[in-house]
Amino acid sequence: MGHQRIWTKMQQHFQDIQGFLEWAISIGNSVNGFPLLVIEISDKPGEEETKPAFKYIGNVHGDEPVGRELLINLANWLCDNYLKDPLVFFFLYLHRYNLAKLIVENVHLHLLPSMNPDGFSLRKRGNANNIDLNRDFPDQFFSLNDDEDSRQPETRAIMNWLRDIRFTASATLHGGALVANYPWDGSEDKRTKYYGCPDDDAFRFMASIYSHSHYNMSSSKEFLSGITNGAAWYPLYGGMQDWNYIHAGCFELTLEISDNKWPNSTELPILWKYNKMSLLNLVASLVKTGVHGRIYSSVDGKPLPGSITVSGINYTVTAGKTLGDYHRFLAPRDKYEVVATMIGYKSKNTTIWLDDGPVTLDFVLDPEVSIKESVVQNVYDCDCNSKSTQEFVQFLWGAHLEVFFILIVILGFLLFLFQRRAKIKVPTSRQLSGSKKTVEV
Repeated sequence: MGHQRIWTKMQQHFQDIQGFLEWAISIGNSVNGFPLLVIEISDKPGEEETKPAFKYIGNVHGDEPVGRELLINLANWLCDNYLKDPLVFFFLYLHRYNLAKLIVENVHLHLLPSMNPDGFSLRKRGNANNIDLNRDFPDQFFSLNDDEDSRQPETRAIMNWLRDIRFTASATLHGGALVANYPWDGSEDKRTKYYGCPDDDAFRFMASIYSHSHYNMSSSKEFLSGITNGAAWYPLYGGMQDWNYIHAGCFELTLEISDNKWPNSTELPILWKYNKMSLLNLVASLVKTGVHGRIYSSVDGKPLPGSITVSGINYTVTAGKTLGDYHRFLAPRDKYEVVATMIGYKSKNTTIWLDDGPVTLDFVLDPEVSIKESVVQNVYDCDCNSKSTQEFVQFLWGAHLEVFFILIVILGFLLFLFQRRAKIKVPTSRQLSGSKKTVEV
């Protein structure tokens, strides 16, 4: 395909749809210095938003270019269909129109057509250093690639990218098979066996969305329903899929979209037709299911960068530092118990049902205030503008206010006895009783 023609066309779309598409964002360079260009699609490109972010990455292996071409087609399709007249498309392309509008306005989409431009130009699997980029990430089971300086520049670019942006979900496009692959990709003992992650149900649901939207992936004779657990297919280590889930809070699939790794260019329109609805539906699934919301402080109403967990699933999703927004992908089922936590605040939990679409759930957390903090706060809330007074109160508190209070009570009682001594003779038992009563009051 003519890449220059495509980029020119996209630039024209950008001029026509101002504020809709920001294109050619570089997240780094390849070994040979080729920029890793990301197409960003949103109604508010370049801004931090409270909507979920999704990314597609193609051409991880240089000799698997189909994903590269399909992602450029996807960007073009969204540009072509976003602002079409709804009356014209109401009868003919209702589903198409709604999907384009849904994605642009409700998902922050990022497309990296080629993670390995050097390998593509050399028509080989690895990058210019002959390193398989899908084996170059830190691994959970074995000490691989723990030295960040030793990783490939393409790998470091992806890792830094995910430090900047909180992606809810993503997928990489590969070739050589026809199946939707989900974590874990490896196992502790390196054996080929099913090894599911904590969100196994959610990943199976994600993979099924792609498979069943595809022209023929779900009818695979090799893979039941066209999906597979990575370790059950063949274990691999240092993969990007598992790293995303563990370290970046991102649910990632590995999509094998073509049996032929490098098909003839004449087959690309057919491959696009077969994968188009899968690509669109997987992105749209972020807003069609799961639980979404924000975490606030009850004190001032400001957003909190808290955490979201789901009872029974050993996995934590972190809310945004600035907006306090979270997006938790979950498979539809009867109910989930969702818990919001934040250091210095009391946790809250509630039960949701996901059998009928997504749920919006905001949490307002109350701070954990100790008795000591409460007393000090009351002192400062009074109309005490004297700095020396505040320092004196702090001094008293630091020296245990309770001791001073007891001493004051005892001195007062002794003074009372001194005044009454000439008139009334008070028994010792009466004195003890009076002292005890005063302390209680």
